[in-house]
Amino acid sequence: MDNDVVRDSEPNGHLRCDPQAGRPLPKLSEMNDFLPRGQVTRVLAVANQKGGVGKTTTTINLGTALAAINQRVLLVDLDPQGNASTGLGIDRDNRDINTYQVLIGAAGLLDATQATNIPELDIVPSGLDLYGAALELVAVERREYCLREALTQVLGAYDYVLIDCPPSLDLLTVNALSAAQAVLVPLQCEFYALEGVSQLMSTIENVRKAFNPGLEIQGIVLTMHDKRNNLSDMVAEDVRAFFGEKVYNTVIPRNIRVSEAPSHGLPVLVYDMNSAGAQAYLALAGEVIHRERRFGVC
Repeated sequence: MDNDVVRDSEPNGHLRCDPQAGRPLPKLSEMNDFLPRGQVTRVLAVANQKGGVGKTTTTINLGTALAAINQRVLLVDLDPQGNASTGLGIDRDNRDINTYQVLIGAAGLLDATQATNIPELDIVPSGLDLYGAALELVAVERREYCLREALTQVLGAYDYVLIDCPPSLDLLTVNALSAAQAVLVPLQCEFYALEGVSQLMSTIENVRKAFNPGLEIQGIVLTMHDKRNNLSDMVAEDVRAFFGEKVYNTVIPRNIRVSEAPSHGLPVLVYDMNSAGAQAYLALAGEVIHRERRFGVC
C-alpha cells in the first residue's frame, strides 16, 4: 500500500494526510530538537484575509531579501491563485506536483519543491487544483495539521519557511497557522486597513488555543505607503498606536517597480535592485532577523 495516503480500517475510510496518524503530534518547539546546533528552521505564515494588501508581494520579496543575506529560504505557495509561483518564474505547466498533492498526502514536500532562479530560494508551487483542497480536507483526519506534518521533511534544510496564505480564513489558512511558529501580517496604508484585522487576530487566537499554543505575531508590516498622501501617514499612525512594537519600522512604499516585477516573473530585488521598493524589502529582512535575535528566537 502506498504510504503517502492511507485509509482507516473503519468503514468510513477517511483519508489521512499522514501515514502514521495516531502518533502524538510534536510541538513546534520540539520539531527542531533533533537537528544539529545552528540548523533551526523558522516557519512564518504571511497572512491577511483581505486581498490586495501586498501579501504575496511581501512573501516573494522578503524571501528574496532573506536569500540575499545568505539565509536558505523555502516559500510554500498555499494560495490557489498561484501568484507567488508566477512571481518567481514558475510556469503553470511545471506545477504538476504542488501544494495540493502535499496537503492530501499524494506527494511529499521534497517531491514538490523546486529551485528558483534566485540562489538560496526554493518554492513549493501552487496549482489550480488547490481550489478544491479545503473541501477535500474536510474528510481527512487531523486536517488542520497536514501542512505541519509535511514540513517535518525540510526542517534543518532551510533557515526560513515562508507560507503565502490565501486571502481568506479557510482551512488552508488554518493549516498555515497550525504549521507556523509566527505570523507576519502585511497591512495596506489605506482607509480600510484595520477593517478585518480584528477577525484575523481572532482566528490566530483560536488557532493558538486549539492547534498551536506557541503561535505568535512576528510583526505587522505597513505596505503600499504613498508619501504624497496624508491618509497613508494617518493610517500608519493609527496602526502603530494600536499594535505598538509589533509594527516594523520599515514601511514598504507604493512603487511602480514593485508593481511591474511580477509580470516579468521576477522579485523586485532582481528586477530593479536600486528601487525604493527593493531597498525597503532588504531593510525589512534585516529587521525580521534582528527582531528574532533580540527575542532569542534564532
